[in-house]
Amino acid sequence: MLIVLPPSESKSNRRRGKPVDPSTWSFPELADTRSAVAAHLRTASESPTATVDLGVSPGLAGEVARNLILDTAPATPAAEVYTGVLYDALDLDSMDASARRRANQWVVIVSALHGAVRLKDRITAYRLSMDVNLAGLGPVAAVWRPVLDDVLAPAAGREVVVDCRSSTYAAAWTPTGDVADRWVQIRVPGASHMAKHTRGLVARHLCLSGERARTPARLAAIVGEAFDVELTPPARRGRPSILDVIAR
Repeated sequence: MLIVLPPSESKSNRRRGKPVDPSTWSFPELADTRSAVAAHLRTASESPTATVDLGVSPGLAGEVARNLILDTAPATPAAEVYTGVLYDALDLDSMDASARRRANQWVVIVSALHGAVRLKDRITAYRLSMDVNLAGLGPVAAVWRPVLDDVLAPAAGREVVVDCRSSTYAAAWTPTGDVADRWVQIRVPGASHMAKHTRGLVARHLCLSGERARTPARLAAIVGEAFDVELTPPARRGRPSILDVIAR
């Protein structure tokens, strides 16, 4: 099963430790694109107009400066780098060993800088959103779109894709072919901030349950053990099923 999460805007690094080693990251097929995005991000971050170019407020200049030390900052598991509401709800540290093992296998984070990483991949904090247009490279989502399907479709195998991404990050990968038939977007009706929290709880529930789903209907049944759910079939072939989820 593949549970696809967005990154968080807030990120944290360990204070000490060895720097990143990209050769150890999941999905090594993405190495060339990762290097290209990192190089253009560094150039953009060195510019006097960096905060404007990266679409952030001047008050976040310190976070943009992190983009200049990506090769030397302490490497930290992605599960610790990404913080905030969704990852607090996932609460990986409180899972038992079996659930944590499933989370490390099933959860993939779609990242503007790295393309896709797993929770155990040791990365470092950065500032880059998927909707940024990097000079000399183009829209980041468009850069990742041609290469992500080659790694994420095999990661899904014959089971469902549980899509917890925001629209910004959904733009970087659209499942195709048979995988699209097993693609389920998690939607939280009438919520904004709490949507992230609920999606994190859904991902957590799936990892704790340990039951694999091969169809959207089976996924709805598993999630329905802990939430009120309603499954809407895709509008047409190639579009996702929508699973509306409300916390009880």
